[in-house]
Amino acid sequence: MDELTHPKVIAQQLANAREFWLGYGAEGRRRGGLFMYRSGVADAQLNGVVTFSGGSFKSALEEAETAFSGLPWLWWVGPDSRPGVVGDLESHRFSQVGSMPVLAIRLDRVPRPSPMPGLEVNVVEDAAELAEWVRCWTWAFGMDTGLTAKVLRIEAARPESPGSLIRFAARLDGRIVGTAALYSSQGVAGVYVVSTLKEHRGRGIGTQLTAAALQAGHEQGLSIGTLQASSLGLPVYERMGFAEVSRYRLFAKS
Repeated sequence: MDELTHPKVIAQQLANAREFWLGYGAEGRRRGGLFMYRSGVADAQLNGVVTFSGGSFKSALEEAETAFSGLPWLWWVGPDSRPGVVGDLESHRFSQVGSMPVLAIRLDRVPRPSPMPGLEVNVVEDAAELAEWVRCWTWAFGMDTGLTAKVLRIEAARPESPGSLIRFAARLDGRIVGTAALYSSQGVAGVYVVSTLKEHRGRGIGTQLTAAALQAGHEQGLSIGTLQASSLGLPVYERMGFAEVSRYRLFAKS
């Protein structure tokens, strides 16, 4: 069996993703097999059920709908979800609105991209850089600009210990034009918040950022890198050598 697709390694990757997204939950919680993160930001990307692995679906749904009242939110379904949950969701007027492959790569096989003239990739170090970093990724992800200040407050208050969450910024002419983050947990290097401003896409900036995050994970002694890919990012990661090992389906109420 390939190391990347070993059930234990996939479970580590899913647990890494679960922990990362729960970090956006100022009111995140775990009740039995129900894991929710609630940022309070009016964007579905930052509120949701990231795992439901067991227990009463009716009770879980009631708790989720109460927690997310007045907010857009998503219910993630992956291999760590309880069998039959898709049918439960569909019977309660949920429909699939997206799908995200879970990709993995061995960190000793990550190709080093050639330097890009004029581009600098650095670790975000202070509050001013963090504010610009948040502005960049929220704009790149298509969020309402009126939400940026609240996202920044949540980002600044994330609960990770030093070194487990490292943010990277790509700069051109002194301006942040792309972002990424490394989240080290569960024995794997998770890569998140990979973004490039629209006017700078197609130039390899996402590749540079992803490679920097993975290299940092390798230097921490980790051997597996993982991420969840958007349709826009998937070709980039496939060219880097990532392989799909699992998939999340995203549901929202109709």
